[in-house]
Amino acid sequence: MLHRYLPMTEEDKKEMLNTIGVESIEELFSDIPESVKFKGELNIKPAKSEPQLAKELSELASKNANVKEYASFLGAGVYDHYNPIIVDHVLSRSEFYTAYTPYQPEISQGELQAIFEYQTMICELTGMDVANSSMYDGGTALAEAAMLAAGHTRKSKILVSKAVHPETRDVLHTYAKGQRLEVVEIDTKDGMTDLEMLQNEMNENVACVVVQYPNFFGQVEKLADIEKIAHQHKGLFVVSSNPLALGVLTPPGKLGADIVVGDAQPFGIPTQFGGPHCGYFTTTKALMRKIPGRLVGETKDLDGRRGFVLTLQAREQHIRRDKATSNICSNQALNALAASVAMTALGKQGVKEMAMQNIAKTQYAKKQFEQNGFTVAFNGPCFNEIVVDCKRSVKEVNAALLQTGIIGGYDLGEYYPELTNHMLIAVTELRTKEEIDMLVKEMGDNK
Repeated sequence: MLHRYLPMTEEDKKEMLNTIGVESIEELFSDIPESVKFKGELNIKPAKSEPQLAKELSELASKNANVKEYASFLGAGVYDHYNPIIVDHVLSRSEFYTAYTPYQPEISQGELQAIFEYQTMICELTGMDVANSSMYDGGTALAEAAMLAAGHTRKSKILVSKAVHPETRDVLHTYAKGQRLEVVEIDTKDGMTDLEMLQNEMNENVACVVVQYPNFFGQVEKLADIEKIAHQHKGLFVVSSNPLALGVLTPPGKLGADIVVGDAQPFGIPTQFGGPHCGYFTTTKALMRKIPGRLVGETKDLDGRRGFVLTLQAREQHIRRDKATSNICSNQALNALAASVAMTALGKQGVKEMAMQNIAKTQYAKKQFEQNGFTVAFNGPCFNEIVVDCKRSVKEVNAALLQTGIIGGYDLGEYYPELTNHMLIAVTELRTKEEIDMLVKEMGDNK
């Protein structure tokens, strides 16, 4: 047998056609006009046996530069962090990795409790009242937050800082177009949101102000100052935040944020070549009934025992369509579980220590670059990332670094023309002093 599964045999095919009442596959598709049917052979490789195919795919996969064999300084929203071994152990349990939608609480208590614990820990980190059961990723969570703000305030203007992840801003523009909302991007100044421009763009039609904390350049935005501007005309204040950074930074909820979103990827979720990840979404109690996606609540059964259920359903599947807040119809439960297990394994002190290591190693890298003649673009408080002027093509520098076993940083010139030849370098707790020193040396040799 060439397969680990049972393929459909000719006898199976004949039996199904007989049941349907047709003589052949061609007759099954007879309603399709001949003029639109494809004639000839598809330009694809001949079929292979499973062992041959597995070998080919393995050879292709081995060409990837991965974080197990390379020292990665590539961040820009996806980071190489310590992953407690217990995370994979829990995720591999069949009751979790085969679970989908916990609509029947009587048989889904484990899944529901896991999500509830995730919600609780995310609320503690962000300083917010309520969290949903997770979303696709940080980008869609931010866009949904802006849509919530527009719907709640009945205003149509969204102000978003250019220091918010550029790909996330692209997602926001896509969402806003469908809702006929105006998105105004606020310039940056010294790597931070330009507060003067933000103030000038504020008016009574602003639904929300959206910033990132720490921002895309790793700089720590002054949320207290932005909050005062955001709430001038009864708009909402939306903050996208790296949850690991909140182990040491003041939670946005304590600085006046109405909605805090982000990606839980730093906790227990591998980089995975860009996904899938897990978006988190938190709000104040006042906005609780407008949260997109699912919410798990704690209750008691008829015998008074603690139990968990899906609650406050706001999707069109559960309530009148015109009252629905979102058409998000799935969540990243398995990745949310990974984040929960990682946060539990680390504990409050562990999360704080991990965050502090990120700060310390980032500062060490910054100092080393400056001492070796590089210009570090911004000098404000930073987390995880710094911006270094390479004085030449970042693409060329990264190609040279790859030859030495280093995955270089993100080319900021892709989205920020004013930062051409500038590299966004991420330094996490996993990067050693030797790896940082090697990065600085290799980049110095390739000036």
